[in-house]
Amino acid sequence: MGLLALGTPLEWPDAKNAADKVRQWGIEQLLSIWKRAKGKERDVLRWGDEIEYLVVAYDEQNHKVKLSLRQADILDALAKDEALCKQGGCVPDLQNVARDGEPLPTFHPEFGRFMLEATPGKPWGIGFKDLLDVEPNMKWRRAIAKEHMEPNEYPITLTTFPRLGTRDEFITPYFPPSGDRLRSQFLPDEIANPHIRFPTLAANIRARRGRKVEINVPIFKDENTEIPFNDPTVDYDLHKWPEDDDVRNGAAKENHIYMDAMAFGMGSCCLQITFQAKNIVEGRKLYDQLSPLGPIMLALTAATPIYKGFLADTDVRWNQISRAVDDRTPEESGEKPLKNDRWRLPKSRYASNSTYISQDSLLRKEYMDPDLVVDETIKQRLMDEGMDDLLATHFAHLFIRDPIVIFGEDLKELDLNKTDHFENLQSTNWQHIRFKPPPPDNSIGWRVEFRPMEIQMTDFENAAFSIFIVLVTRAILSFDLNFYIPIPRTTENMETAHARDAVLNQKFYFRNDPLPPRATKPTTNGHHNSGTSTPATLPSRPPTPTGPVEDEYSLMTIDEIINGQGSSASDQGFPGLIPLVESYLSSLNVDIQTRCDLARYLDLIRKRANGHLWTAAKWTRNFVRGHGGYRGDSVVSEEVTYDLCKAVEEITRFEGRDGGVGWEMFTENKGMTRKRKGESACG
Repeated sequence: MGLLALGTPLEWPDAKNAADKVRQWGIEQLLSIWKRAKGKERDVLRWGDEIEYLVVAYDEQNHKVKLSLRQADILDALAKDEALCKQGGCVPDLQNVARDGEPLPTFHPEFGRFMLEATPGKPWGIGFKDLLDVEPNMKWRRAIAKEHMEPNEYPITLTTFPRLGTRDEFITPYFPPSGDRLRSQFLPDEIANPHIRFPTLAANIRARRGRKVEINVPIFKDENTEIPFNDPTVDYDLHKWPEDDDVRNGAAKENHIYMDAMAFGMGSCCLQITFQAKNIVEGRKLYDQLSPLGPIMLALTAATPIYKGFLADTDVRWNQISRAVDDRTPEESGEKPLKNDRWRLPKSRYASNSTYISQDSLLRKEYMDPDLVVDETIKQRLMDEGMDDLLATHFAHLFIRDPIVIFGEDLKELDLNKTDHFENLQSTNWQHIRFKPPPPDNSIGWRVEFRPMEIQMTDFENAAFSIFIVLVTRAILSFDLNFYIPIPRTTENMETAHARDAVLNQKFYFRNDPLPPRATKPTTNGHHNSGTSTPATLPSRPPTPTGPVEDEYSLMTIDEIINGQGSSASDQGFPGLIPLVESYLSSLNVDIQTRCDLARYLDLIRKRANGHLWTAAKWTRNFVRGHGGYRGDSVVSEEVTYDLCKAVEEITRFEGRDGGVGWEMFTENKGMTRKRKGESACG
């Protein structure tokens, strides 16, 4: 979540006039940070995760479920819990108490008043004890949150609420739609966090682009879906705001689900991981090497097949959030010729990465984005102060955007001991990997945030994906892995990841050989399902190639990327991310029990990739289509939504054990029982 500063926000006309000043001051703050921290060395290797919950409220008597807008009440209850306060408290935004002993998880507000964010009370280390503590900590967070809710409320980890924006009462308490800030046909302003930053962000995005945001998601065409499909919830006769003309001007596309407000995107939940590097060099390397992995992990965690009460023909949330905060004008988006604006901007400010920043000799200029837009004046200012070309280009690209929320009080004096102006731009460039400088006090190191993954229904799954990506970063650094592909291919991969069942049916561009010269090639000894593979010496690729870049990568399935293309030590295909991780673990001589405990998590990743286990998106779609109240018309009714949320809650508690609901996501056969933590996964 971004800045939650207090002050008097400027409406868009005034914010637009102050934008250049904020940009300039932001660059000066960046330079101040960079000069202080560029030589910062030997920071402890730490990481943290962020879990986001939807708070739902059940009406058992009427068989309905709604979103609860009690975020503030829940946080207040957490903050006032005397027992929690004695342990150090868990709502830092509302408390100032000393922390002793094992820190409690922390809870934070999010964009939607129906959302909560939870993080561990302290950063994780990279030791195996910390890795194996992640799942219990996530369960602990959920239990604490639930204890401070009403009896009929539950913190559920779905990406989106299935009926957000329908014409019935899907929130409690109820507010009518179409307030001044969002001006939505479907959502009230009260659905957003009341902190002034959030409604101002939504209003100024709408004002800057000159119309409401436009989100169209293709409808899933089932046997009784009316084709052509014209979203029946759209009111073409609404005349409350000037932006109500949008739908009369073609904003709602045929055969698509139409949405018109920031909350449809920023009301989505996700799983994010932040890594602290030992220095800026390592941070820049991780930023680059994790970038090609983003679309792969997006597809692998697919969990979003429903929008606004309809089954969608996509499986993930990314593009919907991108469109929900797209502040580009018609000139910037290419709909009109450039006249008043400076640039044609190919992407929303919520998008896949467009830069590489490492000074690694493996980085070729052919990998860079040929359509990258950069503010050359800002770039030159950064380079004049000693910043190298790659990093200056990165920040000069981020700063082509306007600051959206500006507080008048912050414009009085530039404070180089703060980062408010820099973060104003940095925090509203929502790229799939974010490079984060240290704060002014240098208490934290250079960080990299991995943002594409979808939230999963259970704490076991969220822990598995968190641990997996942490282990991948360790393998990257230990083996000096090279995942570089041209940035436009990663952009294409992000689009591919949206396809229904992309994890099984699509192919993604990925580097053929990630290994450095004279490396050992990981092998699974002929079996993708091995949990204890060891490295085997193989011919390696020659030094950094100078031939055609197109020869360095090819289209691969998710299974091939995760589990590897080869089945024996003599194969020369891509080794697979899990075999690479297992080789890393083997190099550390991990004890058998720890290896078996970690194997539970890697096995989930492996089998999601090869299709033996279902994604949440596939399971959800099948649940809806198999429900007795579903009519085969793509409509997800209140009845179906209630039963779906109840099923997800049961899955959260029992994780499909003993053939229970949702078993398809956890075990290959209904009769099999998945191993619990502490039970051997190797024998």
